[in-house]
Amino acid sequence: MKYIVNNSHDPAYNIALEAYAFRELTALDEIFILWINEPAIIIGKHQNTIEEINKAFTDEHGIHVVRRLSGGGAVYHDLNNLNYTIISNKSDEGAFDFKTFSKPVIDTLANLGVKAEFTGRNDLEIDGKKFCGNAQAYYKGRMMHHGCLLFDVDMSVLGQALKVSKDKIESKGVKSVRARVTNIVDELPEKITVQEFSDALLNQMKKEYPDMDEYVLTDEDLSAIQKLRDEQFATWDWTYGQAPDYTIERSVRYPAGKITTYADVENSIIKSLKIYGDFFGVRGVEDIEELLKGVRYEYSDVLAKLNTIDTTQYFSRMTTEEVAKAIVEA
Repeated sequence: MKYIVNNSHDPAYNIALEAYAFRELTALDEIFILWINEPAIIIGKHQNTIEEINKAFTDEHGIHVVRRLSGGGAVYHDLNNLNYTIISNKSDEGAFDFKTFSKPVIDTLANLGVKAEFTGRNDLEIDGKKFCGNAQAYYKGRMMHHGCLLFDVDMSVLGQALKVSKDKIESKGVKSVRARVTNIVDELPEKITVQEFSDALLNQMKKEYPDMDEYVLTDEDLSAIQKLRDEQFATWDWTYGQAPDYTIERSVRYPAGKITTYADVENSIIKSLKIYGDFFGVRGVEDIEELLKGVRYEYSDVLAKLNTIDTTQYFSRMTTEEVAKAIVEA
């Protein structure tokens, strides 16, 4: 395994760096990266950005908004938030083994006197309070896993910058985001800085992967990462995209995630379809959107078309019937 030292706090650059390592540094079988962002909201690949953020608040406070390559939900980062990325050629597609990839974090906290555990579909918790969410992406047989660790994040800003949809609040049975998260520093018996925690996590990785050494980015690498930042991850089109034209909107939440669909239906035929959500999947939902063009807007027709493919590649831990019901009422 190789690790990359990254001292940038620019969110668009940091997302570009992990994307570059993921898609271009394929000769490196395994890569580990630690990174810290300036205040930012990082949006999941399939989410409708404008519905996930309090845009007036983010604009007023200069909070960056950047879309990542992986699925899952939106998260808030600041300079007291630590992010880690693990990239591997050795993971089977569709495994979504968040628990295994979270082990170094759990072990690091155990060394610092804190018992953490993996819960739910992608969370790490201390005494029932979430401090880390995880997400994964796949590309040509290669897997990227990353986690967002709340170390000493300003919770008041987190609560105002992120909108939490009503159905998510109801499904969790809680009243607010603040009620179910915690900062790592508040749980530590002896206080340390986020940089000291970052060093401790890197040292733990070196213990668990004794052969790990540093990969130093070349000038060519750095130039390509900057180009990727400027031309993709820092652009409005990538982060927000064009608002879909639609005549019908549906939103359904399952245990494995939320699906919101916008369908432009004319004479009972799907002319176009846009799918958003915080679900996970190995493949991009653009394939599904294209597949259903020209199909009658009827549950049986949509289900029949979806049954021609393996929908679990796009919507992990959801049945084809559930996906169809998210698009059109049964």
